[in-house]
Amino acid sequence: MTRDRDKLSEGGVAAKDSRAGRKGEDAQVATEAAQARRFSKARTARSAATLEDYTELIADLIAANGEARMADIARRLGVAHPTVSKTIARLKREGLVTARPYRGIFLTEAGLAMAKNVHQRHRLVVDVLLALGAPREAAEADAEGIEHYVSAATLRAFEAFLREGGRR
Repeated sequence: MTRDRDKLSEGGVAAKDSRAGRKGEDAQVATEAAQARRFSKARTARSAATLEDYTELIADLIAANGEARMADIARRLGVAHPTVSKTIARLKREGLVTARPYRGIFLTEAGLAMAKNVHQRHRLVVDVLLALGAPREAAEADAEGIEHYVSAATLRAFEAFLREGGRR
């Protein structure tokens, strides 16, 4: 029985020696710790995505209408009013919004900072997708998901890519 010899790369990937049954190909398998970090990052991003989407939308509605109302948020997100109510309660607990009965919803300083950050990430992701040749509507739709999961290192790479005119 041949023993597998794993070599760890910088990203926590084990490159299996070709004798492990891959017939000349190097299999790239994440180590347990690296894979656990990646999944944890994705779970954290998923949890934050809703808050980020709401703060970004609230900022857009306030800019356009002077206020953000639950009914407007529900329509824009395509969700039911109780879903918005529950999420607004969470945003309040997180210190991202203020809201009073029969009044609009307003961002706190922390909520505004989050909304600006998400908006900047969104624009950057859209610009990269457009530079790669994606149609505008697809770039806008895809950026809605990517913007929550992209790391700071990848965002810096996106910025460099665009600065260099899309050449790497």
